[in-house]
Amino acid sequence: MYGWLWRHLPGPALVRAALLVVAAFAVLAVCFLWVFPAVAPFMPFNETTVGE
Repeated sequence: MYGWLWRHLPGPALVRAALLVVAAFAVLAVCFLWVFPAVAPFMPFNETTVGE
């Protein structure tokens, strides 16, 4: 997958590396802003019982 991305991005190596870093940050932002909050209510570790 990484090789495919590297071969299909335009520009010299420095531009390709910058584009990949920007794309990685975009994917992380989408995960933290929309994907993880949408999945969190369905995760079993949200229902903890501590105490009695």
